[in-house]
Amino acid sequence: MTLDVAPALAAIVTPACLAFDGVTVVEHDHRLDAAFAEAEARLRAGGTALDAAVQRTRALYRAIGLDPTKTRPSSEALLRRVRRGDTLPRVNTIVDLCNWCSVETQIAFGVYDRDRIAGEALALRIGAEGEGYDGIRKDRVNVAGRLTLVDAEGPFGNPTSDSLRTSVSTATTRVLFVLFTPAPTPAADSAAAVSLTAERVVAVAGGRETARLLYSPPA
Repeated sequence: MTLDVAPALAAIVTPACLAFDGVTVVEHDHRLDAAFAEAEARLRAGGTALDAAVQRTRALYRAIGLDPTKTRPSSEALLRRVRRGDTLPRVNTIVDLCNWCSVETQIAFGVYDRDRIAGEALALRIGAEGEGYDGIRKDRVNVAGRLTLVDAEGPFGNPTSDSLRTSVSTATTRVLFVLFTPAPTPAADSAAAVSLTAERVVAVAGGRETARLLYSPPA
């Protein structure tokens, strides 16, 4: 699988991709309960540790003309949810791991069923007028003027809301994680977020990592 980043985005976002085969997805893995409770308590305690990462992702949205206080990055939406006293949403093993990693790193993530992605050549670009898709548990998601992932059938994901077409279910065995990492993110932080995700997926959902890509803009 390849990911082509539009030249206009090269100085804005440096995405990372992780692919796994042979994962096991269940609706609720109780092994995550204690870890999630600990993470939620730590995030509610506040502090400034995540401030820089939150601002980098907000700046990514502003760079493409979106107000991040009106169209929230998924990572910040999760953090706000936890800090107002709610728990992290529980959907299934892979989605739960995705949300856990995203909220702790404040990098917006997307996760997709690789068998529902059309083709092996993906692109990250700005959505064209009229482009969109059916969202997960919501109506049409408009991606015109927004950062979007595209396969041979068209757009299927963005840093705020992903598509129903490529969503992960308990029938999923092959997954693709995409980290929409803001370009100013230190390389060590980006690499740590990728490694954290890989470790957690293998530990909880099993399977094997089949691809890892940390995008670097052309010199």
